[in-house]
Amino acid sequence: MEKLRESIKVTLDRIEEGIAVLLIRDDESIKINIPLFLLPAESKEGDILDITITRNVQETEEAKERVSSILEKLKNKNQGME
Repeated sequence: MEKLRESIKVTLDRIEEGIAVLLIRDDESIKINIPLFLLPAESKEGDILDITITRNVQETEEAKERVSSILEKLKNKNQGME
Protein backbone atom coordinates (compact mmCIF):
# COMPACT_ATOMS: atom_id res chain seq x y z
CA MET A 1 0.00 0.00 0.00
CA GLU A 2 1.60 3.24 -1.17
CA LYS A 3 1.17 6.22 1.12
CA LEU A 4 2.61 9.63 0.37
CA ARG A 5 3.20 11.84 3.40
CA GLU A 6 3.57 15.53 3.92
CA SER A 7 4.13 16.94 7.38
CA ILE A 8 3.23 20.52 8.23
CA LYS A 9 4.19 22.46 11.36
CA VAL A 10 1.49 24.79 12.65
CA THR A 11 0.92 27.03 15.64
CA LEU A 12 -2.38 26.81 17.51
CA ASP A 13 -3.14 30.52 17.32
CA ARG A 14 -6.52 30.58 19.04
CA ILE A 15 -9.67 28.66 19.78
CA GLU A 16 -13.02 30.15 18.72
CA GLU A 17 -16.31 28.38 19.49
CA GLY A 18 -14.87 24.87 19.25
CA ILE A 19 -12.73 25.68 16.21
CA ALA A 20 -8.94 25.67 16.41
CA VAL A 21 -7.32 28.34 14.25
CA LEU A 22 -3.93 27.06 13.13
CA LEU A 23 -1.25 29.11 11.41
CA ILE A 24 1.23 27.38 9.12
CA ARG A 25 4.68 28.02 10.60
CA ASP A 26 6.50 28.89 7.35
CA ASP A 27 3.96 31.51 6.35
CA GLU A 28 1.78 32.58 9.25
CA SER A 29 -0.63 34.34 6.89
CA ILE A 30 -2.04 30.91 5.93
CA LYS A 31 -4.75 29.76 8.35
CA ILE A 32 -6.34 26.36 8.76
CA ASN A 33 -9.58 26.06 10.73
CA ILE A 34 -10.18 22.62 12.20
CA PRO A 35 -12.65 21.31 14.79
CA LEU A 36 -10.96 21.40 18.19
CA PHE A 37 -11.95 17.78 18.94
CA LEU A 38 -9.56 16.60 16.19
CA LEU A 39 -6.55 17.94 18.10
CA PRO A 40 -4.85 16.21 21.04
CA ALA A 41 -6.87 16.82 24.22
CA GLU A 42 -4.10 18.77 25.94
CA SER A 43 -3.63 21.25 23.04
CA LYS A 44 -3.64 24.90 24.01
CA GLU A 45 -3.07 28.27 22.38
CA GLY A 46 0.59 28.81 21.47
CA ASP A 47 1.34 25.10 21.02
CA ILE A 48 3.27 24.02 17.94
CA LEU A 49 1.72 20.96 16.32
CA ASP A 50 2.76 18.62 13.53
CA ILE A 51 0.05 17.71 11.06
CA THR A 52 0.70 14.79 8.74
CA ILE A 53 -1.37 14.46 5.62
CA THR A 54 -1.33 11.06 3.98
CA ARG A 55 -2.54 10.28 0.49
CA ASN A 56 -3.86 6.74 0.51
CA VAL A 57 -3.41 5.59 -3.08
CA GLN A 58 -4.85 2.11 -2.49
CA GLU A 59 -8.13 3.34 -0.99
CA THR A 60 -8.44 5.97 -3.72
CA GLU A 61 -8.15 3.30 -6.41
CA GLU A 62 -10.63 1.04 -4.60
CA ALA A 63 -13.14 3.90 -4.39
CA LYS A 64 -12.71 4.63 -8.11
CA GLU A 65 -13.32 0.96 -8.90
CA ARG A 66 -16.51 0.91 -6.76
CA VAL A 67 -17.86 4.01 -8.48
CA SER A 68 -16.97 2.64 -11.90
CA SER A 69 -18.77 -0.61 -11.09
CA ILE A 70 -21.89 1.23 -9.90
CA LEU A 71 -21.91 3.42 -13.02
CA GLU A 72 -21.56 0.34 -15.23
CA LYS A 73 -24.51 -1.34 -13.47
CA LEU A 74 -26.64 1.80 -13.89
CA LYS A 75 -25.67 2.06 -17.55
CA ASN A 76 -26.61 -1.57 -18.17
CA LYS A 77 -29.90 -1.16 -16.27
CA ASN A 78 -30.80 1.94 -18.31
CA GLN A 79 -30.00 0.14 -21.59
CA GLY A 80 -32.43 -2.63 -20.63
CA MET A 81 -35.23 -0.06 -20.24
CA GLU A 82 -34.90 1.37 -23.74
